Amino acid sequence: MSKFNYFLGIDVSKEYFDAVVLLNSDKNNTVHNQFTNNNKGLKELIHWLKNHQANPENTLVCLEHTGLYGKIIIHNLLAKEFKVWVEMSLKIIRSLGIQRGKNDKIDAERIAYYAMKNQEDAQIYQPPREVVSKIRKLLTLRDHLVKTKAMLVKNTNELKGFEPELAKLSQNFSKATIQGIEKDLKSIEQQLDKLIKEDETISNLFEKTTSVVGVGKVTALFLICFTNEFTLYENPRQLACYCGVVPFEYSSGKSVRAKPKVHYMANKTLKKQLHMCALSCISTKGELKDYFERKVAEGKNKMLVINNIRNKLIHRICACVRDNKIYDRKVA
Repeated sequence: MSKFNYFLGIDVSKEYFDAVVLLNSDKNNTVHNQFTNNNKGLKELIHWLKNHQANPENTLVCLEHTGLYGKIIIHNLLAKEFKVWVEMSLKIIRSLGIQRGKNDKIDAERIAYYAMKNQEDAQIYQPPREVVSKIRKLLTLRDHLVKTKAMLVKNTNELKGFEPELAKLSQNFSKATIQGIEKDLKSIEQQLDKLIKEDETISNLFEKTTSVVGVGKVTALFLICFTNEFTLYENPRQLACYCGVVPFEYSSGKSVRAKPKVHYMANKTLKKQLHMCALSCISTKGELKDYFERKVAEGKNKMLVINNIRNKLIHRICACVRDNKIYDRKVA
């Protein structure tokens, strides 16, 4: 017997959000309202819920991942001790079958219905600690700065071979910008080091993760942030699947026999970082380089072997975190 009788579906946009409540677990008994996406609108939402006897004990709240726009809603509802389920929009869409037409109210109603239908599988949102949020924001900013610097440098280098005068002009005007970016990147690295040292849990996870051969600072921090300190998965295979390095069978009957391949739905940031780690491993003397050369000599596809190495790295990281031990290279 479910403890929830009310299901609140929220469709979020930048300026406002629509809320629909399914009353008494009845799909046909709903109430709808629209609120501004700010603290004032959240106060009005709480008051509106009270008027309909919806409280933290009997109400399950469900909304889609919307990044920045949904943060204030999640923060306020968690502060009021509501159970919040933040779900991937594609899962909601595909679970509802064929749908015709949409608007904000209908979307909120569909989210509420999804919460009621799948309440047994609800994953209650656990917000990351403040230090994890800071690290993730700094990593995002670092990524933007690295890409901007690379774009400026690449543009100048390409001009050198065709229009030297324009290349010199471009270099002169972008020099101060590049120097400023390099200075900011250095400051971000220092702040990241400081956050790691000041937090015992982060420091411990960072030490265990970076002890694995080929895994560097940025990859370790991305893993800590995206897994909410390695709490969002039950086994290494789940994390490997999330990172997009697990091959899946694709067959049907006698006619469809495609080669197993990784799925396109994955965390592309982690996949890219793990790919760079794997390339580092096969270019440095060690047992993973020996493994790569042996498998390629046997006729295996190079990308297949590299993907295997990415998978191995995840399993090694998870083992170190699970056992709270530094990776022992001698055992490997």
